[in-house]
Amino acid sequence: MSYTENPGQAPTRLARNSIGLAHIVFFVVAAAAPMTAVVGATPPAFAFGSGAGVPGAFILAGILYLLFSVGFTAMTRHVTGAGAFYSYISRGLGGSAGIGGALIALLAYFAVQIAIFALFAVFMSATLAPLGIELPWWVWSLLILVVVVLCGQRNIAISGRILGVCMIAELVILLLLDIAIVMNGGGPEGLSLSGFFPSEVFAPGLGVTMVFVLGAYVGFEATAIFGEEAHNPERTIPMATYVAVLLITVFYAISTWAIVQHYGPSRVQEVAAGSLEGFYFNAAGELLGNWSVQAMNILLLTSLFACLLSFHNTLNRYFYTLSHEGLAWKPLSKVHTRHGSPHVAGFVQAGFVTLIIAGFAIGGADPYTVVFSWMSALAVLSILGVQVLVSIAVIVFFSRERFGRSIFTTLIAPVLATLGLLGAFALVSSNLSMLTGSESPLVMAFPELVISLGVAGLGIALWLKRAQPDLYARLGRAFD
Repeated sequence: MSYTENPGQAPTRLARNSIGLAHIVFFVVAAAAPMTAVVGATPPAFAFGSGAGVPGAFILAGILYLLFSVGFTAMTRHVTGAGAFYSYISRGLGGSAGIGGALIALLAYFAVQIAIFALFAVFMSATLAPLGIELPWWVWSLLILVVVVLCGQRNIAISGRILGVCMIAELVILLLLDIAIVMNGGGPEGLSLSGFFPSEVFAPGLGVTMVFVLGAYVGFEATAIFGEEAHNPERTIPMATYVAVLLITVFYAISTWAIVQHYGPSRVQEVAAGSLEGFYFNAAGELLGNWSVQAMNILLLTSLFACLLSFHNTLNRYFYTLSHEGLAWKPLSKVHTRHGSPHVAGFVQAGFVTLIIAGFAIGGADPYTVVFSWMSALAVLSILGVQVLVSIAVIVFFSRERFGRSIFTTLIAPVLATLGLLGAFALVSSNLSMLTGSESPLVMAFPELVISLGVAGLGIALWLKRAQPDLYARLGRAFD
């Protein structure tokens, strides 16, 4: 059945009532990539950060994002469309700040996609090399890009189902490992609450730990960006936000606690430093058997694919919204007649991704140590910068009228979230060399790049205010 607003006319809006609570949660958790985050990101957090305190660090990050969610979800009923953070910032701080926030968000989502395309290529190459299949990394990246674009053109519910299957498979294999560790009585030091003790969580190295932990929450915006397509968005978006944050926090905290028990709190840092790649695989092979190692290898690839599909859909809706606002090429707002998806935006986005990957390939950049490491660091910094703007926008928005909300919802929680996110931005900025493995001047300039992009957005807005005052006056209200 085709999607059209009016028979015989091309649709101009995304397909309404296409997805529910479960689909949106799948998008967020898939963007967090459970297998990739646990197996790929937490070993260096254990090795170079606070050691056994990693599980507690996830609790800290979860509390921060729950505080952020309080004001963020309170604004949901006052924000329409698919612009998410851009729309929130525009409503709270005005169109000028909105454009700045949109540019930073675009940087974040392009950076994280490029990072994951490179990481997918690394794992795919490693998986197929023993079979005699060896291709340049960029070939694998472009091949999976084609698959992502084709899936992204379909109705959003189809992507939600794909992400749901991938996410459930990832969660199951990791939960099996967690259960096996507990049933085995832990490791040489037995079972305890070690990993959550304040002395471990706030040990030296917490800043480094948080750099890796915060990366697990990139993609948080997906709850709101699908508001135009959600069933009953005023209820669905807040529920999806809280469910997603709690699910990510609890699952990652439990999985990292379990691995601490397996190796023992006194040895876990040493073991992680000795084998970052085999940290989880070795435990799975010992407790579950070799089949689990093979399954985890495959699920790493599906995890990365799910993550790419989630971010692809998110960025498509940014282009769609900016086009509706009059800030981007008009065809980007075109909607597929049958699927109700922003398919033109998907093709344009794929073109940019192809050019960026080609640039790295021509420059001879290593897909892991340069492309993945550098781009993931830039993505985390950028998304933290946007989230700071959103928190401030919430405070300013409700300072005009509280709409019957409590002072905790409209002021206290957003202020605490703003301070926490600013602290997180400073932590990541001060640990960039650890996160990227590089002290390149370009890497060290990432914080300034993020801030400068926001300032550039303000400059564009001021120009629009003079050159096209009518367009400027409508910023953030294209879907009203």
